[in-house]
Amino acid sequence: MRILIVSDTHGRNGSLTGLLDRMQPLDMLVHCGDVEGGEDYIRQMAKCPAHIVKGNCDFSMTLPREEFFLIGTYKVWLTHGNRQLSLCGIRQLRQDAQEKGVDIVMYGHTHMPRIELAKEPGQVTLLNPGSLSCPRQDGHRPSFILMELDRQGVAHYHLNYL
Repeated sequence: MRILIVSDTHGRNGSLTGLLDRMQPLDMLVHCGDVEGGEDYIRQMAKCPAHIVKGNCDFSMTLPREEFFLIGTYKVWLTHGNRQLSLCGIRQLRQDAQEKGVDIVMYGHTHMPRIELAKEPGQVTLLNPGSLSCPRQDGHRPSFILMELDRQGVAHYHLNYL
């Protein structure tokens, strides 16, 4: 199973469109928010089920603020993360994810990629794909995460740059 995880495209979908063309076939697309009105276009281009949440720049949209779903046996919490990150940073996001009983939290907002794997049972894996349109990390390269489930259902994460 191949899952493309992106965030913070801010209505500039050129990189995402090219990426979707290159990465097909995909089993799922996950967008961690700040689409700024492009959700219908993104769903159409994805050619697979798409999970998209509302970010802090997504005004007057009907997107949910958060979503819970399964990828294989992994319980996923999808959120933009701006509410948790503005309170106490990554610590609050991690605590909220543990309280929700999820295995993985996928979030955006910072425009900086991050993969923090759970080190033991009961811990949460944190995934932030960074931004395809406005990267803020050193080097400012657009980034995304490819999540793959192997034949045994074990998740593998690959941080990639355009």
